Amino acid sequence: MQQSIVHIALVVRDYDEAIAFYVGKLGFELLDDTWQPAQDKRWVVVAPPGGVGATLLLAKASKPEQQPFVGNQAGGRVFLFLNTDDFWRDYERLRANDVVFVRDPKEEEYGMVAVFEDLYGNLWDLLQLRPGHAIAARNQHR
Repeated sequence: MQQSIVHIALVVRDYDEAIAFYVGKLGFELLDDTWQPAQDKRWVVVAPPGGVGATLLLAKASKPEQQPFVGNQAGGRVFLFLNTDDFWRDYERLRANDVVFVRDPKEEEYGMVAVFEDLYGNLWDLLQLRPGHAIAARNQHR
């Protein structure tokens, strides 16, 4: 059996400001931005450059009960983990693009990590896993 997670929905306040952040500041690729008239919404999908894993579906909060989740997808915990092949290159590039880091880079047993926040305050790990790490090895087999 082979299964995979294709999209992770990220609740956003506005499609265009979210695209500006994820594409403009993080350097993600805009894979789809399609108007869906039957549902009166856009289907907006972004992904890290060269990524082979799940993509982000930018889902605009369209009901009052969805608004509190913008920026609080994981209740204040790190929500998403952006793995890179060159931690320092991407750390410096993100800082140059005014991405806010809330925890400085740190060497851990699993690799290098620093925590940044997106435009809404969701927390992300920027990390470079050690070559022997189980997840890094799993991704090499794809």
